[in-house]
Amino acid sequence: MERTPLHKGRGPDSTLLTGFGGEEPFIDVLLTHYTPRRPEAKQFAMVNRVLLLENSRGLGIDVALGALPFEELAVRRSTMVEAFPGVKLRFCSPEDLIVMKAFAGRDQDWMDVRMTIVRSGVEKLDWTYIREQLTPLAEVKEEPEILDRLEKLRQRYAGDGGH
Repeated sequence: MERTPLHKGRGPDSTLLTGFGGEEPFIDVLLTHYTPRRPEAKQFAMVNRVLLLENSRGLGIDVALGALPFEELAVRRSTMVEAFPGVKLRFCSPEDLIVMKAFAGRDQDWMDVRMTIVRSGVEKLDWTYIREQLTPLAEVKEEPEILDRLEKLRQRYAGDGGH
């Protein structure tokens, strides 16, 4: 899978459940409302399952095109939160965020994993669930070292009280 550089002023990451084979109409609608961050954004999204967009203020938005059972589970486990007066957004659990970020594996993603562990508190996270969800994803990606790296982080923050 091609890696994309982080966009300056990068904003939220989101997942849109499209299923496999149903991505194109979603991509087309999003491209009418946002500016693509690369000329071949639609083709890139169809291959890599992430649509790279930019809003009117130049903030980058990564929209993952979800279809995996884990992604469906993460949406079912998510919580609606009033982010702004009158605006409710769906947020995934800290455990699901850790799984998604560890799987993505970019340097920024690992910084997000560390931040999530610290903010949530290592002892409050469901590490059994995280391992159960991340293990098959790491196997598909053929990168078992993802699990080792996450375990080292868990031990690091467990060893110092999460600080």
